[in-house]
Amino acid sequence: MSPAFPPGLSLAAAQAVIEVRLAEAGIDEPRREARRLLAAATGLGLASLLARSEEPVGEAGAEIERFLAARLARMPLSRILGRREFYGLDLRLNPATLDPRGDTETLVDAVLGWLDAGGKRGEPLRLLDLGTGTGAILLALLSRLPQATGLGIDIAAEAVEAARLNAAALGLDGRAEFRTGDLVEGLDGMFDVIVSNPPYIPTGDLAGLDPEVRLHDPVLALDGGADGLDFYRRITAGAPARLRPGGLLALEVGAGQAPAVAEGLRHAGFLAVSVHADLAGIDRVVAGRPPDREKERD
Repeated sequence: MSPAFPPGLSLAAAQAVIEVRLAEAGIDEPRREARRLLAAATGLGLASLLARSEEPVGEAGAEIERFLAARLARMPLSRILGRREFYGLDLRLNPATLDPRGDTETLVDAVLGWLDAGGKRGEPLRLLDLGTGTGAILLALLSRLPQATGLGIDIAAEAVEAARLNAAALGLDGRAEFRTGDLVEGLDGMFDVIVSNPPYIPTGDLAGLDPEVRLHDPVLALDGGADGLDFYRRITAGAPARLRPGGLLALEVGAGQAPAVAEGLRHAGFLAVSVHADLAGIDRVVAGRPPDREKERD
């Protein structure tokens, strides 16, 4: 059987073949996906791929076919590569980690915006990331906050290991610590900022997720209980005891969940509750300051 991508086939022709096969498989944006897949399989940047479009694929043909077979099986390109860029950082993935999406960058932006508004970016802040996964949120924040330190918690030991490796690769391991744990249970110490992108998919919706998510993201990082809000209730209840006065709790939410989560924060006594939209205009982050315990005692 002749190879699908023989050495003499041009990069442009290979991209056309990939695009057709992705379109036949019903994968969205086949042209964009074909460019990204070919660039990843050949090790060329997108600009180089365009400039060298008439060059032959050479020995990269087998790798292109391997990547394409995996993508046709609905494995995301980030999973094929085992890494994902997030907030300008190159992060390793493993089967126990959620694949961080661009939507989650809204959470990082919201926290940095809050710190800037309060003139706190240069302070020696202490951060806590609940359900840290790859460490994406915590490491993105630490990369922009040179005086801050942070702790990431995840229930999956394999995810904690991925986060540690990412911190070391980025030179942030001196300011980032990662532990296995269940949200704030058993934690001591106080934090200036608590962030989380918790599981928020309603259990009944899991079976209907896209194969790229359903087959490759860990269920532990997706299943938010019957209404998708279980983890928000737990975090909202436990966070005040770990937040310093004037601190911030910032949570990523699923589409349509912001009103319920914001109401949950207000009901728990959180102050200045705010909602932040992502680039698509979807309310993606809910944030608030912890209850004023001094006033409650008066």
